[in-house]
Amino acid sequence: MIGYATFDAWWWPYVFIAIAGWLATDIWRWLGVLVGNRLKQDSAALTWVRAVATALLAAVIAKLILYPTGELKNVPMALRLIAVSIGFAAFLLGGKRIWIGIATALSVLIGGQLLFG
Repeated sequence: MIGYATFDAWWWPYVFIAIAGWLATDIWRWLGVLVGNRLKQDSAALTWVRAVATALLAAVIAKLILYPTGELKNVPMALRLIAVSIGFAAFLLGGKRIWIGIATALSVLIGGQLLFG
């Protein structure tokens, strides 16, 4: 049986992690594709999945803004809130193009750090 301690090579842990990570996540992606192809766009199940995905994304963004780690921790909270607000406004005004909102928020964040940091 192949396990983590099967091979005594420097590269083996990396291969093991890659294979285990692929098996753990890719099977669910393929099952999602197979099941998702059978769902109607306006079905209750797909609406629920979209709502959960949106809520998870909102939670991650809120965590990054309110409880940042790394270098983002050195950016004042007011600047983080201003950047996300202006980025969201740019997203809406730019025809709901995600890249416009991200680029605008990043520009405000970097510009604010250069001016006030």
